[in-house]
Amino acid sequence: MQNILPIHFAPLQGHTDAIYRQAHARLFGGVENYYTPFVRIEHGEIRRKDLREISPENNRGVNLIPQLIAPDAEKMERITALFIERGYRTVNINLGCPFPVLAKRHNGSGMLPYPEEVRDLLVTVIERHPDVQFSVKMRLGWENPEECLALLPLLNGLPLTHIVMHPRLGKQQYKGTVDLKGFEAFYNECRHPLIYNGDLLTAAEIRTISERFPRLAGVMIGRGLLANPALALEYQQGHPLSGEEMREKLRLFHADLFAQYGNLLEGGDQQLLMKMKTFWEYLLPDGDRKAKKAIHKANKLEAYQMAVRSLLG
Repeated sequence: MQNILPIHFAPLQGHTDAIYRQAHARLFGGVENYYTPFVRIEHGEIRRKDLREISPENNRGVNLIPQLIAPDAEKMERITALFIERGYRTVNINLGCPFPVLAKRHNGSGMLPYPEEVRDLLVTVIERHPDVQFSVKMRLGWENPEECLALLPLLNGLPLTHIVMHPRLGKQQYKGTVDLKGFEAFYNECRHPLIYNGDLLTAAEIRTISERFPRLAGVMIGRGLLANPALALEYQQGHPLSGEEMREKLRLFHADLFAQYGNLLEGGDQQLLMKMKTFWEYLLPDGDRKAKKAIHKANKLEAYQMAVRSLLG
């Protein structure tokens, strides 16, 4: 019988916020750990939004791992201290973000070509906090897949709980296909529990990747779970939800988010409308095109709600 891997919910800025995480855990589940979109220092400060997002009160019922991104040890230390202050003892370090505006400043995957900078960043903060469990989320490299292999002696020697590997290059962003040969080279030499991340959209694809890499400690899924919030549940239970089960869960999910965002956002109907439209950017890619177009074109909440009812029944 095939081993059932733990599912980790990847962070996506603008999508997997605290409200979304709580609603997903309550209505769908099947997820071992949820990760926050990365917390960073911007103009010398940590954004108020990020402070709210990592608040334990806003993440009840969710096994949460906060993620940070930083170009140097001083900034990383400030964010780690914040996490500790909020009661967290698990921290994920982002070495995978591909967005050029951050990468060119040696954040995320933009740091991968610079082993000494990675060493300074990781060793400094890990040595200062032996009571914190650190993990790393990374890519094969920025420019070429040899970059991750050059970092392996350092990574293997650090007390990391796990590594999450997305087998693309940073310069690809999310274009092209994943490089499974590059992943395999890293997998073969990595001594830490390794989690695969990248382009898993169905339970069958999760099973295929786990068969090819039987020592995997889990898989991380982002866009696949946004498209089908039941994906982790369906993989864990071994069969898909019925059409009516799925529609009912999505109706409850949507109603929950609509109410929670309505309470949080202070910009009135238009701000709520724009926020709810982001919910549909990935969700149900094979849903009725006419109804999804009506959702996208709606300029009032009433028209939006009518289009959602048309789609979900």
